[in-house]
Amino acid sequence: MLDFLSRVFGRDSTSSKNVAKERLRLVLVHDRANVSPELLTSLKNDLIKVISNYMEIDEKALEVSLDSSEDQVALVANIPVKRMKRSVRSPA
Repeated sequence: MLDFLSRVFGRDSTSSKNVAKERLRLVLVHDRANVSPELLTSLKNDLIKVISNYMEIDEKALEVSLDSSEDQVALVANIPVKRMKRSVRSPA
């Protein structure tokens, strides 16, 4: 009941806060890695093209990001696989 009242009166800012925090984290990671959003989009498109040769993936749910830990940057990809392909399509 208290949760409902908090949401009605605008006190439930945790989701907005978490979204803003995640966006800020991504901006900082991109700055530290010197990677533009365009480069990350291009990388995502290349990953889709290559992985699609071997499996059917959910392109709309695919997430690619950079994660920073101290002095290292990691590429993190969450790629939902719908099914594996039986034969490999040769690149054109």
